[in-house]
Amino acid sequence: MYDLSFFRSNLDAISARLAERGFTLDVEEFRALDGRRRAAVTESEQLKARKNIETAEIRKLRQQGADTTERQQAVRATDERIAALDEQVNALDEEFRQALASVPNLPHESVPSGRSAEDNVEVRRWGQPRRFDFPPKAHWDLGPELGILDLERAAKVTGARFAVYWDLGAKLERALINFMLDVHTREHGYTEVLPPFLVNSASLFGTGQLPKFAEDLFKIENTDFWLAPTAEVPVTNLFRNETLDAARLPIQLCAYTPCFRSEAGSYGRDVRGIIRQHQFQKVELVKFTRPEESYGELEKLTADAEDILRRLGLPYRTVVLSTGDMGFSSAKTYDIEVWLPGLNDYKEISSCSNFEAFQARRASIRSKAAKGKSEFVHTLNGSGLAIGRTWVAVVENYQQADGSVLVPEALRPYLNAERIGKRL
Repeated sequence: MYDLSFFRSNLDAISARLAERGFTLDVEEFRALDGRRRAAVTESEQLKARKNIETAEIRKLRQQGADTTERQQAVRATDERIAALDEQVNALDEEFRQALASVPNLPHESVPSGRSAEDNVEVRRWGQPRRFDFPPKAHWDLGPELGILDLERAAKVTGARFAVYWDLGAKLERALINFMLDVHTREHGYTEVLPPFLVNSASLFGTGQLPKFAEDLFKIENTDFWLAPTAEVPVTNLFRNETLDAARLPIQLCAYTPCFRSEAGSYGRDVRGIIRQHQFQKVELVKFTRPEESYGELEKLTADAEDILRRLGLPYRTVVLSTGDMGFSSAKTYDIEVWLPGLNDYKEISSCSNFEAFQARRASIRSKAAKGKSEFVHTLNGSGLAIGRTWVAVVENYQQADGSVLVPEALRPYLNAERIGKRL
């Protein structure tokens, strides 16, 4: 969301920058809206000035004993016209805001220009993909063979793109959640929070999912409740309509939640296994920062997410997304991509983004120092990490020739096992 006065004053520059991310801003529509608003404001101000003069004249005439009935009626008519104009201005402002709600954030100047993911830029790489001395299996084969992943029964219970985990498969999922939360809270300085898994429309508007991406969400019929698509939504909105003490910033929160997405428009992509699910688990990192510190905090947040992969010994690369591949609300995003032998490729496991004041303005989240005026905070978030895809990465990267899976050392205290063998 943009500041209205900034948007009105910089339409051409904003339009040019948004064009780099493939978005066409209807400048003429906004100018027409603004023109009607300016005309109403101008007429209202002129009438108010005329009314003040007329009111002063009536006061003088009444002191002289003159009949001012007709002039008073004219002033009342002017009051009615002023009220109608002010209502029109408010309606036009709301129309402007509604139109703005579907306009994406401006990309930061450091974001590479591009049309798609092909234009993303790799910034670093860690670890080397393992060279197997046997043909490695994909998780959709290995998991069922070990008896730890069951997609057929999940489809029976619910439908496609859901999963059932059995035994050490379920424990591996839980171990990853606890491991990530422990690292982020004990070593990276985040405070854990367990938010509701249902959110209202105001929360989804605040983080930018509504109104534009309603089709990607699941809504509870006859309520204003939606299934949370990510912990970003409830955690960011914990401070909606609040003014934070600037001395507390940055505030760093982490949360585990299940995530629910309809994956509208993604059918045919990643259909095998559990890469793209309607329900999956995630540990999310969320920050509220001072504007001048947000890009430094983005680097730290990304490093915190990467640290989980290094501790698990999983090769990855980090790319900065181009203007053509960025999310709606983001000003800059790093994607962390883990190596998956089953795909023989890197796959995104975390997106770490700085939204600047875009979400904070929509959700009305400000900060104020002891001396000084309030300002919108900058919000950031990133997966720390997506649990299901980390599960896949562990199973595929640590598979052995006998069909078993070694448990990474970092997870053994949580799983109380060194190896995942075939379930009896």
